[in-house]
Amino acid sequence: MKVLLAGANGYIGTRLIPVLLEAGHDVVCLVRDKRRFHEQSDFGDRVSLITGDLLKESNIEAFPADIDAAYYLVHSMSQSPDFTALEALSAHNFVTALDKTNCRQIIFLSGITNDEKLSKHLESRRHVEDVLREGKAALTVLRAAIIIGSGSASFEIIRDLTEKLPIMTVPRWVNTRCQPIGIRDVLAYLQGVLLNEQSFNRTFDIGGPDILSFKQMMLIYAEVRKLKRYMITIPFLSPKISSYWLYFVTSTSYSLAQSLVDSMKNETIMHDHSIDEVVPRQCLTYKECLELAFVKIEQNSIVSSWKDAFNQGYLNPGFMDQIKVPQNGTQEYKVKMPFERQADEVFTNVLAIGGNRGWYYWDWIWNIRGFLDKVFGGVGSRRGRTSNVNISPGDVIDFWRVLLVDRENKRLLLYAEMKLPGEAWLEFKIIERNNNKSLSQVATFRPNGLWGRLYWYAMWPFHLFIFNGMAREIVNYH
Repeated sequence: MKVLLAGANGYIGTRLIPVLLEAGHDVVCLVRDKRRFHEQSDFGDRVSLITGDLLKESNIEAFPADIDAAYYLVHSMSQSPDFTALEALSAHNFVTALDKTNCRQIIFLSGITNDEKLSKHLESRRHVEDVLREGKAALTVLRAAIIIGSGSASFEIIRDLTEKLPIMTVPRWVNTRCQPIGIRDVLAYLQGVLLNEQSFNRTFDIGGPDILSFKQMMLIYAEVRKLKRYMITIPFLSPKISSYWLYFVTSTSYSLAQSLVDSMKNETIMHDHSIDEVVPRQCLTYKECLELAFVKIEQNSIVSSWKDAFNQGYLNPGFMDQIKVPQNGTQEYKVKMPFERQADEVFTNVLAIGGNRGWYYWDWIWNIRGFLDKVFGGVGSRRGRTSNVNISPGDVIDFWRVLLVDRENKRLLLYAEMKLPGEAWLEFKIIERNNNKSLSQVATFRPNGLWGRLYWYAMWPFHLFIFNGMAREIVNYH
């Protein structure tokens, strides 16, 4: 059958594609930029692509008429003033385009919304369900609590908090209960309801076998990791202070932290178990989900990460238009470092930059810059990277975004997502001419007005030491 997938570059969508392909389905992915999908995907030649920005109806390419079913996995945690309206508009445009096809079913992954007074985010999820229900196709809604898997937002936040803080003063929302579910089980349910007529026009809660508070989840994580952790609950921490606490301690953005804190006032526990009649399944326990996530991390085989999705407002979805670094109105700092070893070895060091490897030279300066970025509302440097060995366009590396990975010509191009009075690029390239080899490292900055120029000149002394030292260490690292 032919299946349309909206949200193909997201955390869930990236993992669902191979499941659908293995089942023999013809998969059509709706993406905003085909270039990014082809660059980062191992199955780009096995799926069909159509382009479209669901917030702009006129930009959506026509869906194939013979679509049998469609997954709507477009989620946002934005805290813009029009947050709810934008999510509704996206769903409305999707339904309008889908109604022109022969699609029989829409499958939507939502959040458990059993409380009477919901957070703004969960209210928006519920409203999206109502919008999708207006379409001609039958709607199947799967409502999940937090999803645990390598690279998931919930897992990474629990990991950040537990790994970094031996003693935590925590807000009272850590006592809110939820029913976590593993990413493997979510994918199984998404596949199990596909054109399953028992699921048409129905809504299901899905969850694992454990009902736990967030505090219990962190303590179980510590137990699995053989860490001793102590928590002191402070009942008077306001939601705003809690959001800042989560923002500074973890790799999350402030807008995402706000949404999470707001949502954590709601218990997300299954009230309806009818999914067992439609897709019988024994779900993994929370501890089993953690252990599987660690296996993926240790094997450097994390398939997708929430940090790589473009829902944080740091970078325009058309980021690949930035691949051509501007030449006019820019400032540059260039380093050319000759070397004699194999060029592939040096480029391997380039591709391993950031994350656990670090920036090769004066990492403490990079950490200070990341902290200052957090203070001023930026992304900071806690995001790390999804994989220590693999890298693709669109991936996150600390406070940079990967624009280009050209292995044939040995070139890596990064775009800064930190708070800056301008735009910044960092390019690495191996140059081989007349039996001579060198690493070219170019930092390009396009200042925004006078403050941008003053910033560049103020940073120049640091660039002098950092970039020269970094290039030297990259070519010598073994």
